[in-house]
Amino acid sequence: MKDKHTLSDLSTSDFNKIIDGKRTELFVLTNKSGCEAAITNYGAKVVSLMVPDRDGKLIDVVTGHQTIDDYLNSPQPYFGAVCGRYANRIAGGRFTLDGIVYDCLALNNGPNSLHGGLKGFNTVVWDIFKRIDEQTIALIHVSPDGEEGFPGTLKTCVTYHLTDNNKLVILYRAATDQPTVLNLTNHSYFNLSGAGNPTICDHLLTINADYFLPIDKTAIPYGAKAAVEGTPMDFRTPTLIGSRINDSFEQLAFGNGYDHTYIINRSDKDGNSVVPCARCYSPQTGIVMEVETTEPGVQLYTANRMRSGFTGKAGQRYPDRSAFCLETQHFPDSPNRPDYPSVILRPDEEFMSITAYGFDVEK
Repeated sequence: MKDKHTLSDLSTSDFNKIIDGKRTELFVLTNKSGCEAAITNYGAKVVSLMVPDRDGKLIDVVTGHQTIDDYLNSPQPYFGAVCGRYANRIAGGRFTLDGIVYDCLALNNGPNSLHGGLKGFNTVVWDIFKRIDEQTIALIHVSPDGEEGFPGTLKTCVTYHLTDNNKLVILYRAATDQPTVLNLTNHSYFNLSGAGNPTICDHLLTINADYFLPIDKTAIPYGAKAAVEGTPMDFRTPTLIGSRINDSFEQLAFGNGYDHTYIINRSDKDGNSVVPCARCYSPQTGIVMEVETTEPGVQLYTANRMRSGFTGKAGQRYPDRSAFCLETQHFPDSPNRPDYPSVILRPDEEFMSITAYGFDVEK
C-alpha cells in the first residue's frame, strides 16, 4: 500500500501492523472544505481532526499518537476510541439481566468495570465494512458471547462521515442474538487551541443540561439527579472550564476535576431525536465545536489524570487538563439502575445512535 502523509503529518504506513491476526490501517477522510479526519481501525480511533481556525489555518484539535506502536504502548488507551461493550462504569463489575446475574466483568477501575473491561472495543481491530467514499468509512466488530463477561454475540457497526460543512458525524448501529447491555461512545480528547496546547481551562463551555449525576469516590452515580444551579457544575451559560475547577466542592474533589454525566435537556417526546448537547470555544484560535446527539447524557471529562511523561503526536506532551472529552452516552451503571434510561438490547431490536461534532469559527 502506497504511503501517504496526512495534513497532521501522520504517515499511513506507520499504522500498518498485524494485531490478533488482523491488519491495522489509517484511513483519511477529506471534505470539499479541505478539512481532514484520520481514523484507524485499531479501536476505531480518531487519530487527528484538522479544522480551520479564525485565520483559515488548519488546526489538529484531538490528542493522539504518531504511530500504531505508540497506541499499543500508550498510558492513555482511550484516545479517540470507540468504547464498549459498555462505556463508562458498572459498579462492582456485576449486573442482573432477566434474572441472570453476570458477575465476572473485569474490575479495571478500582472496584468497578470501565469501558468494556480489559479488552474493550478500544483495543480490538475493527474490520473495514465499507469505504463508502472519500468522506465516509464504516467499521464493524463482532463481539462473541461471553467476551469480557457480557452475554450475547454483538455485531456493532460504526460509521464516520466528514460532512462538507465540517461536521464529524458518528453513526452507531448494533444487534445481538441474546439479551445484553450496551453503551457506546467516542472518547476523543479535544483541545480547540490545538493538540499539544497545555491547557483547556481558557475554553468557554456551554452544556445543555439542568441536571447532572452526583458520584461517589469511585465515580459511580448515587441517589437522585442533582440540579446544576448554584454549583460549579453549571455550564448552562458560556463558562470558562477552569474558572471553578479547583473550587472546594465535594464532586470536584471526587473527580479531581470534572468527570461527570450531564442529563441533556430534551423536549422531544420519543427521546431519540438529535438535540444540541454542548458548545465549546477557544479564544486562542476562534474555533467553536458544537455537539449534537441522540443520547440522553454526556460525560464531561477534563483530562484530570493525564501523564505528561509520554510523547504524543509531533513530539507533544499532554499534561493534566490539556484536553477535554464530551462523551455522549447512556448513564454509568445503568444496568443496575432501573430508574435510568434502559441500556438493554434484545435480539428483535436494533441499537442506533448518532453524535455529531461540528466545527466553525467565531471572529
